[in-house]
Order: sequence, then C-alpha cells, then structure tokens
Amino acid sequence: MGRTEVASSLLFLLAILINKGLSSPLASKEDWSYVEVRDGAHMFWWLYYADSQSAENNDLPLVMWLQGGPGGSGSGFGNFEEIGPLDRNLQPRKTSWVQAASLLFVDNPVGTGFSYAERPDGYATDVAMVASDMLVLLQNFFTKKTEFQSVPFYIFSESYGGKMAAAISMELTKAIAQGKVKCNFAGVALGDSWISPLDSVMTWGPYLYTTSLLDDNGLNDVNGAAEAVKQAVEQQEFKKATELWSVAETVVEQNTNGVNFYNILTQEPDEKRTSSTGEDFISLQTRRHIRPLHSQSLSELMNGPIRKKLGIIPQNVTWGGQAEDVFTYMSGDFMKPVVDIVDQLLSAGVNVTVYNGQLDLIVDTMGQELWVKRLKWDGLSGFNNLKWTALDDPTSPGVTGAFCKTYKNFSFYWILKAGHMIPSDQGPMALQMMKMITQQV
Repeated sequence: MGRTEVASSLLFLLAILINKGLSSPLASKEDWSYVEVRDGAHMFWWLYYADSQSAENNDLPLVMWLQGGPGGSGSGFGNFEEIGPLDRNLQPRKTSWVQAASLLFVDNPVGTGFSYAERPDGYATDVAMVASDMLVLLQNFFTKKTEFQSVPFYIFSESYGGKMAAAISMELTKAIAQGKVKCNFAGVALGDSWISPLDSVMTWGPYLYTTSLLDDNGLNDVNGAAEAVKQAVEQQEFKKATELWSVAETVVEQNTNGVNFYNILTQEPDEKRTSSTGEDFISLQTRRHIRPLHSQSLSELMNGPIRKKLGIIPQNVTWGGQAEDVFTYMSGDFMKPVVDIVDQLLSAGVNVTVYNGQLDLIVDTMGQELWVKRLKWDGLSGFNNLKWTALDDPTSPGVTGAFCKTYKNFSFYWILKAGHMIPSDQGPMALQMMKMITQQV
C-alpha cells in the first residue's frame, strides 16, 4: 500500500471516529466549513478542539492561525507543517499547539488554500479588505460556535499573516465595542511579520554582512538595491516598490550564492535561485515565497486524502490553485507598512506580542526592532528601559532558547536557532512561547 493510500485510510478512519463522537489517537475533535464573506468570495476554516490531558476545552484559549504570502494556506502549511495535531505524514505532532489551545486555521485572504473566488472581483486588494472579509467570517464563526464566545481568543500569525493580523485585530476590537461580534479577544501575536516592509529590506545587507554572508562588494550591491526600494516607497509608488523588492531579492541571491530567505543557515536549491527567461516578478515571487508553502507532497496530501475527508470542497476548487492570483491582487499593498495600526492596538489596550526568529532573513530581527523603536505608544520608553529575560529551551534545561521582554500590554520574543517558520524550526520553544502569551505558564 502506497503512502497516499495509507494516508487516505487513516483519514477515513479518523472521520468515522469523529462522526461517532469517539476520541482518536490521531487528532482531536474538529469541525470545518465555508463562509461566503462577499458575493462570490468564499473562505474556508478548519477548527481543532483543544486536546489537553489536564484541562477542559472551555478552560483553554482559542488560537486563530494566519499564514503569510499572501496566498499561503494555514489549513495546509500551518496545520500540517507547523502547529496542527498531525504532521504531513499524518503522524501525531509532539509539539502541536492543540494540547494547550483550540486551533482555528483560516485560509485567508479569499483565494488562499481551499478558499476561493468565483470572479476576479472576489479577491482582496489590500489589508482593509482582508480585515473586512475576516470580520464577516468571525461573526459567522462565533455565532455558530457559541461555546467559544467567552473563551480567550488570540490571533497568531506568521510573515504577511502578521500584517493582516494587525489590521484584523483593529477591526475586531472596534466590532466588539459596537456589539457586532461576541467574543473575548485577548491579544494578537505577530510572528516574523511584514509590519514594516522597508525596515526589513533596508537591513538585509547589514544582517547578511554581520553574519559573514556578504563581502564589501556584496553589501554595496544589496544596499543599492534596497535604496531603490526605499525611493519607490517614499514616492508612494507601491506596485513599483514590490517589483524592486523582487529585484533586491535577486541581488541578495546572486551575492550570497543562494542564501535561503527563511533560514540563513540553509541554501536554496539551484532551481529556486534564478528567474527563467521572461519570468515576471509575480511568477518569480510566487516561486520564491508561495510555492514553498505548497510543496508537492503537501499539495498531494491536501488535494487527495484531506480533500476527500473534508467532503465540502467544490469540484472546481484546487487547494492552492488561486494562490498566485491572491499575490497578484495584493501586490500594490504589499510594501505598505502597518506600524500605525500596531500603535493603535497598543493605545486601545490590546495585548500585542512580536516574536521573531534569529535566523530569519526576509523579516530579520534587526528590521523588526527598528519599527518597534519608532512606535508612538506611551509605554515605549518603559519597554526600552527593561532588560530582557532569558528563557530555557524546554528540551535542554540550562540552555537558552529565547529571550523575552514584556511591559504593560506589549511583549517581544527573540527565538534563537529559528528562522522564519519558528514552530517548524523550534517546536518546543514555540509551544512554550504560546503558553506564555496565552497566560498558561
């Protein structure tokens, strides 16, 4: 029996167990559905109920996970590669967040993963539209799942998902105050997040230089390419800035012999490093940043046994089939910062956490610290005056796995030996961090 057949058999068994209300050794109780957030615009969500040995579901928080891209699927990558109950081979994940929270994966924006647009006007074009769509989904979800209305609700995110999470959190805060959504919003966590794109791009050169991945000539080349991006942003030419960002990445690849933007200690395969003749920047960026979230093995799983298990995916919808369109429609918004939204969240009293991987390049920690230092939040000076606290690696007592600093409603976590996908690189530390953010330790 082949791997796909084995996976199908396991998922079929899992579905039977869940439908009968029985516990399963493979995953916790779950549910999934679609919400039509606008006419012809459909978003898919997948919920796993908490599966804790020591606490009841209603004693544990609900965590919504938002993937990056835009166009990366949380129901696929975040679920099976990072924090869900099963890994890509359908084996139980020891560091799954489901042991400390109920997990809600949403394929966001419309067109991501199993979400789909019936027409071109179904796609979102900026984070304001993304937030509006998500608000419709959350209204629907909390109305349907009333047991979660009083449970602490957190939004965790990664990469571009953080930019969307900030905007969503602000709109959700307003909607709760207006009585439009009934939920207990407890905070947002921005992981390796594209909050200030220019700060990331402008620190690529210095970061690579200090880690011995650029020489003086390479540093000049990368800084020059970054400066061109900066000029476009300053001139409010954001579509052009996105194109020049793509050029800057190519300059980085050429000068580092193909450093991996997601983890500087690894190298990109040859086929990912250079563009094909005539390849436009959208196709190039899809290949660089969207396709890694839709690997062949994951795509086979999602479009095979998972699709069959879910049973609600329209016949003409393919998991990841509209991912490039999602990026295309959002490209004019891609390089716009949302630092002001983070400031608004902090001023509104929302708990905000920033966490970043030490080995991430595309959203390097240097760049994150720059925009944080420019916050207008009145608690910033108090935060800056604090010394960080070392956290032990959960698997190696006495060995530092991270540093953290918290002041009032703002926290920052520096995760060591991790790249862009922190739960994939440092699963135990990521789980520990989540428990700390959700006040379980």
